[in-house]
Amino acid sequence: MSESEQKLKLYYSIGEVADMFGVNQSLLRFWEKEFPQINPRTGGRGIRQYRKEDVETIGLIYHLVKEKGMTLPGARQKLKTNKDNTERNYEILNRLKTVKEELLAIKKELDGR
Repeated sequence: MSESEQKLKLYYSIGEVADMFGVNQSLLRFWEKEFPQINPRTGGRGIRQYRKEDVETIGLIYHLVKEKGMTLPGARQKLKTNKDNTERNYEILNRLKTVKEELLAIKKELDGR
């Protein structure tokens, strides 16, 4: 799914969200229990539908737990007491990753000439 298609979607399935972060669906279900900020809509048959806000929160939790190595209680506390600053830092890191990927693609293209 292209990035522009992702921006237009209102809801994401648990499989799509798991693929975005390279984690198992069971981890997402576990994080739902651990972090009250993740609150997907569930259909009549229990099918989870994640909103953009849920996906952003999962990204933030993924960053804190998987990339920074925080414990779940530590990440929960960080989101509770300092969410705005944590979100801002996470957004900056994501932008830097995007710029780095773009620069690497340009370099690769230039090296191929």
